[in-house]
Amino acid sequence: MIQGLKAEELLKVGRLYKDRTEYREAIPYLKQASELFLHESKFDSFLDAQNILIRIYAELGNQEEVERLKEFLQDLVLKDNFELSPKTFYTLGLCADLKRQYSIAKEYFTKSLNLALKKNSKKDICYAIFGIANVSARAGQYDEALKEIYNIKVFSQVESFPELDTYIKILNSNILRKLNRFDEGLDILWQAYSDVKEAKDMYLYVTILYMIGLFYKDKGDHHLARIYLNLAYNSVSKDNLNMLFMAIENSLKEVTGSKVGQYDLIFDKTKKFVTEKNKGSIDFKNQFILLDLLKLFMTSPGQVYSKEEIVNKIWQQEYDPRVHDNKLYVTIKRLRKLIEPENEKPKYLFRAKNGYYFNKEVRVLLS
Repeated sequence: MIQGLKAEELLKVGRLYKDRTEYREAIPYLKQASELFLHESKFDSFLDAQNILIRIYAELGNQEEVERLKEFLQDLVLKDNFELSPKTFYTLGLCADLKRQYSIAKEYFTKSLNLALKKNSKKDICYAIFGIANVSARAGQYDEALKEIYNIKVFSQVESFPELDTYIKILNSNILRKLNRFDEGLDILWQAYSDVKEAKDMYLYVTILYMIGLFYKDKGDHHLARIYLNLAYNSVSKDNLNMLFMAIENSLKEVTGSKVGQYDLIFDKTKKFVTEKNKGSIDFKNQFILLDLLKLFMTSPGQVYSKEEIVNKIWQQEYDPRVHDNKLYVTIKRLRKLIEPENEKPKYLFRAKNGYYFNKEVRVLLS
């Protein structure tokens, strides 16, 4: 499938896989895109692909590849034909940041900022300032980090960059959490969550759920912390998001002891989140009838609901076999398709002689 694609197409496919957190699938597309962009002397696009690759390798815990890419980039910088752009130094700063070399990272981000200011490149200015704010926060310099975030807001009044805006909100909220300003931080985090619903970026979605869990953990509300940390845990892929998975797992252990991933199915009534242990986050796409039906069954596991009861409670109608038998059959089938890990071997929803019931042996959380 890669063969014959242009560099821009390869980068686009790599981004799509990245947004879906299918990191291993993204790597070959991004690597080939990088090679083609470099050959064509399209350095900005080359660095775009490199930035994504660096983040992927860091999340996979592959520091050797991060270091290799950094050394490769440093070698290119020494060549006369490679453009020393703000993005070049931003990428080098990103590598140093991921290796926890915060003072070196700050130097690179500062060089990136100075070049961006000379070129009056608003996007590069904002990214460079974000890099400085991020490493300042990691070093515990929270006041300085908040000042840099304010500077970004000033520059972004002219032009907004959606993905960066979301990362800034996450960073801002995390700093406020460290300063015990929980209500302010949570408000900003929920704004970031609204951004992610539009962007469809799975990594950001899971990160925000994890952050919400951390807020409630630090506030001492372990019940809500468990809900959101479990949602994050059951939505994350250990193979693709290794570092984030371990961070979530460690936080869960703090609030639940060793009972990590203790629920098979989670239904958050307030936020309409449904998460299955093996399938992760389930998209009901505003199918409110299915949500109401799932809520009914999860409320009383083991209780058999007759066709008459289901029709009355879900559709608020009197049961008529000519109207409702097929309707109910199709609705149950659709619900099973969404929640069951294996369609041929139901785990949750079963048929009884006179109706349907939810497996009382599974571990569910309805909150």
